[in-house]
Amino acid sequence: MAIVEPLSPTSEGRRRLGIRSPATRESVGEIVVNSQADVAGAIAKARDAQKEWARVPVAERAQIVRGAIDVLVEKRDEVAKTIVGETGKTHLESLIMEILPGCDYINFWCGRAVKELSDEKRKLHGYLRPYKKLMMHYRPLGVVGIITPWNGPFSLAMNPTVQAILAGNAVILKPSEVAPYSGDWAIRLLTEAGVPEGVVQTLHGDGETGAALVNGGVQKISFTGSVRTGKKIAAACAEQLIPYTLELGGKDAMIVCEDADLERAAGGAVFNSMLNSGHVCMGVERIYVVESVADEFEERVKDMVSELRYGTGEEVDIGSVFWDRQLPIIERHIEDAKAKGAEIVVGGEADTTDGLFYKPTFVRNVDHTMELMREETFGPIVSVMRVADEEEAIRLANDSHYGLSGSVWTKNTQKGIEIAKRMDTGSVVINDASMAYGAPEAPFGGVKDSGVGQVNGLGGLRGYTHQQPIIIDRWSAKKERVWYPHTAKSLEEIDGMIRFVYGTALKKLGFFS
Repeated sequence: MAIVEPLSPTSEGRRRLGIRSPATRESVGEIVVNSQADVAGAIAKARDAQKEWARVPVAERAQIVRGAIDVLVEKRDEVAKTIVGETGKTHLESLIMEILPGCDYINFWCGRAVKELSDEKRKLHGYLRPYKKLMMHYRPLGVVGIITPWNGPFSLAMNPTVQAILAGNAVILKPSEVAPYSGDWAIRLLTEAGVPEGVVQTLHGDGETGAALVNGGVQKISFTGSVRTGKKIAAACAEQLIPYTLELGGKDAMIVCEDADLERAAGGAVFNSMLNSGHVCMGVERIYVVESVADEFEERVKDMVSELRYGTGEEVDIGSVFWDRQLPIIERHIEDAKAKGAEIVVGGEADTTDGLFYKPTFVRNVDHTMELMREETFGPIVSVMRVADEEEAIRLANDSHYGLSGSVWTKNTQKGIEIAKRMDTGSVVINDASMAYGAPEAPFGGVKDSGVGQVNGLGGLRGYTHQQPIIIDRWSAKKERVWYPHTAKSLEEIDGMIRFVYGTALKKLGFFS
């Protein structure tokens, strides 16, 4: 967790924020906060650039954007160094959580662009089919504002930005002030690949800059962050009648069935609770294990967590907490759990000797009176609750105001699917977790307080367009049957059409469906 501190203003009176590494406390840079006037200027520039970019054929756009993969692969060490410096995550995590997905997102969306965004002919049904034709045109929205979080600062910037510009929009990215340079790499790489000036831009700052972007006259907002901020953005977008997508975090449940492969389940529980220092919106935060296998499961988890190494360098498993404001939340949740009877089996305390670390932690005997099982903790903690059976596990998994993702662990795939269908969550993974966003073919989005709308999926690019239907007359007759003046013949023809289309054997055969 980067340490963000106000610095003395510039000579022009502009606010500055200093950023120090959470792992070493050393300075990694500073940003000058973009003002409302800066935001307005960036939007005006983007609006002009977007008009020309929208005229570029989709295939050509994809060819340009795809070039960012080559640039990213070439500069992966520089990108990783920036990410590690700002967040304190391990080098390996910067590869598996940021750079590898970044390459994959660019490759996938460039491969889908022509198919998803080209004009498409569709058949009309019923009585209209003989007379009209339908074509779908996917028009860019215009300027899209993308506001990204600190836990996946590069990949969560690259994915929506690539989708939006392939669809013909211009993008203004406002990365988190906690990891601003990591997010900015997405824009730098796309620019170096040949995306024209003004089509992609970065604005730096805190909530003030983000609010100016949301209210600045863009045509869509894509936001990933807190529930509180998300609700403010939703209200602002509603006032302007512009679309938005909100991904607002989660409290994902893991259900360990009686017939689960316990070695795999325990390994998955530890990895998906600790990955990225626990800062994963769809990471495992609640584990419900059936009583009959709980002893063995907990013993395996204990052994695994006890062996985890934290700190800096290449020989560690867990990096630092990414943001200094997150550490008190983690500590409060653990203290609340202890006070209410939970057992801290491993870890359970911070280590701030050299940086901002929280020791890998295993907690059991938890319940739903504890903040640890109700509010988003976002820390390297495995929290295990025993349940009588799978029915109780499902009930407790659904007892949350979050609903982003979840997982089911069982050797019986069909049973896993049936349980998954009963979980009140945006996505479910069977015998793994934290995977839904990483599969771009799968629509991703939460229910309840976890957000509004979905991103990704096979229609993901179209979410950054207005789907414009164009209806074309087949015969160009001088006069339609229902045009004025209405006569007895008009009535006879329309009544006859109703009987012919909907009251005959043709209807039963589905001829006009």
